[in-house]
Amino acid sequence: MKLSDKNLYYIGGVVRDEFLGTKSFDVDLCYEGNAIEFAKSKNLDIIKENPDFGTVRALIDGTEVDIASTRCETYPKKGHLPKVENIGCPLREDLIRRDFTINAMAKRTTDGKIIDFFDGQKDIKDKCLRVLHRNSFIDDPTRIIRGLKFSVRFGFELSEDTKVLQEEYLENINYDMSYHRVKKELAETFMLNKKEAYERFVNQKIYKLLGENQIIPDFSADIAKKHIDDNPTEFCWLIWLSGFDLSNLELTRAEKRILEWAEKLKTQAPSNNTPPESVIIDKIRRRKC
Repeated sequence: MKLSDKNLYYIGGVVRDEFLGTKSFDVDLCYEGNAIEFAKSKNLDIIKENPDFGTVRALIDGTEVDIASTRCETYPKKGHLPKVENIGCPLREDLIRRDFTINAMAKRTTDGKIIDFFDGQKDIKDKCLRVLHRNSFIDDPTRIIRGLKFSVRFGFELSEDTKVLQEEYLENINYDMSYHRVKKELAETFMLNKKEAYERFVNQKIYKLLGENQIIPDFSADIAKKHIDDNPTEFCWLIWLSGFDLSNLELTRAEKRILEWAEKLKTQAPSNNTPPESVIIDKIRRRKC
């Protein structure tokens, strides 16, 4: 990307992945200041603006790129979307609002200088997931699921203080939360199709985020993994979570049918006679026509 400026940074996952030596599919850019004004000053081909969040989408070198303004956020209603404040704040204030130290680093576009206020590089080296402040999970409990996702993807472990904060929150959950965001994070986590994710989900009692009075299902993770490997599906996350009460997640009709299918999978060994998820979805689509 040719665009560079002393106040323009690569940020978050793309910086983390560079240190991990893995390919990053998202290029997140952040401007220390107002990104919309910056894009206009550079005469970029602007596609979309969102003044409330200070973000802009522009065409750069033939590619659509999102540029965010540095901003602060507060959580007037814990567990729900934050309120954006102080667009154009100092970079440090933007970075501290993020989930884990490994995702709170920036790389300046002009000279490649790494900005790492919170020892994210050290935590990557130590394979450690550490939140940035004590209210992190209270503000946004989906960060617990994100922690599970990162631990499985990268082989990281929660720091001791982060582990304590997670345990404390799971003992005192505020169930007035954004379950739309919970669903999104669960889908991303269990689409990794890792038995380890399910085991940690249960052993660390993260399943309690699904709703009150959850019961751990009598469930064979080995059989689930075998069925999913034999019948790859975009809904494999539902197979992993079948047996839990998912009523808070506002499932679509198709997703509910997948759960019915998954219930049958748990009681039988993998078989060539088991209809794959694609067949069920095709039937649902035909009924809608």
